[in-house]
Amino acid sequence: MAVDVARPEVSPPQTGSSRRTALAVLGGLALIAVVVRVADPERIAWLQNFLIVFGSLLVEAMPFVLLGAFVSAAIEVFVPTSTFAHLARLPRPLQLPAAALAGIAFPVCECGSVPVARRLASKGLAPSAAITFMLAAPILNPVVVASTFVAYRGRDSLWVMVLGRMALGFLVAVAVGWVIGATRKEDILKARPGDDDVDVEAGPDDSRWARFTSHLSGDFFFMGRFLVMGAAIAAAVQTFVPQTIVTRLANLPVLSLLAMMALAFLMSLCSESDAFVAASFTSFGPAAQLAFLVSGPMIDLKLAALYAGTYSKGFVRTVIVTVVAVTLVGTLWIQVVFG
Repeated sequence: MAVDVARPEVSPPQTGSSRRTALAVLGGLALIAVVVRVADPERIAWLQNFLIVFGSLLVEAMPFVLLGAFVSAAIEVFVPTSTFAHLARLPRPLQLPAAALAGIAFPVCECGSVPVARRLASKGLAPSAAITFMLAAPILNPVVVASTFVAYRGRDSLWVMVLGRMALGFLVAVAVGWVIGATRKEDILKARPGDDDVDVEAGPDDSRWARFTSHLSGDFFFMGRFLVMGAAIAAAVQTFVPQTIVTRLANLPVLSLLAMMALAFLMSLCSESDAFVAASFTSFGPAAQLAFLVSGPMIDLKLAALYAGTYSKGFVRTVIVTVVAVTLVGTLWIQVVFG
């Protein structure tokens, strides 16, 4: 089965929206700076602790957010979607693993992988393979692997976290693709004008570098605002929630895993930076932190909105149930072995 996939003629992100997002992020950071200046955190223990955790998370994670935005923009502008066509020529049993591993060669963040997967499915790639790629790419992404390594460097659990995240992310993505099976694209994709149009790949006269810069800035500030919110939530949890409660929850075998998955869903972090937040929850063991790192890039609040606008309601429910179930089973095994 051949796939006729050409890069869609993508218009750059709305500059007005990107500018508003940039101003919101910068304004929030400026407000924090003013509060710090006025409050004199050295005199207030809880404020000092909050700012230390918040600032350290931002400093460690922000370079990876920028790198992830750079890679995502480069793929969006310079890599033709037809590169994925060879997946459709593979034997069906190999399509799902190959689609998952394609995330290593074509690293996109979770937000960028949703429109890419839709485009692939609408142009003829098996929906199960397109969805497998969508879920695996944000975890097998080399930038994400590198950020996970940096976040856990110096810890005994380093390789459990790095290799465990890759292996479990791969298995969960393939499991979702397997559950979807031979479902037709008409039963998954919501109708959208232009899906059946013939696309023309951008030529040399198109301002690719202008589009690249626009995508880079838009992606960076979009992901950056979630990092700021996630760092603030993590700092608030560690500052205001009594450690006795956190420790008690962290010692519960199943609830600790579900709690971290729920936290990942609510925080809606970018996969390029979530390892730094997960690593800050030191009361929780490797299994619970892996539950956070595997489920978060596949199902969270911002992705739920993207899924709802892109795919059918039944599909969204299938993805959420399968991701939670397989992640829970996988991390339970890891909890038995590694704690």
